[in-house]
Amino acid sequence: MRGSRGARCRGGSAPAGWTVTARVERFTEPAVLLLLREGPMHGYQLLDRLPGLSPHDGRIDLGNLYRLLRALEADDLVRSEWQTEPGPPRRVYRLTASGAGLLEGWVRSLRDMRSGIDQFLTLYDARR
Repeated sequence: MRGSRGARCRGGSAPAGWTVTARVERFTEPAVLLLLREGPMHGYQLLDRLPGLSPHDGRIDLGNLYRLLRALEADDLVRSEWQTEPGPPRRVYRLTASGAGLLEGWVRSLRDMRSGIDQFLTLYDARR
């Protein structure tokens, strides 16, 4: 049973029965920006590459990915255009300068988070 605020990282009915899932919320966003920094990609290319960058199980629904891409485009973080050759027409996404700036912000934040996590784990391991 979860508390009144709804635990976001643990579940179960008692401390001994809790299952903890550490996760970074919204991590798909910086992962997509990072992949697009390598060059233009269409949705299925991104979908194939995302699981290797995810700190959680790596699953993302194609519909959710396209919603994220549309939101990133609405915020001028990516741009898209139709690519008609080779093969079937596909929407190809490119990182904008604003998107590259946001990616840098994500990297700074993740580095700060990693530092705190490293300190946490060091303290935990020292007390074992």
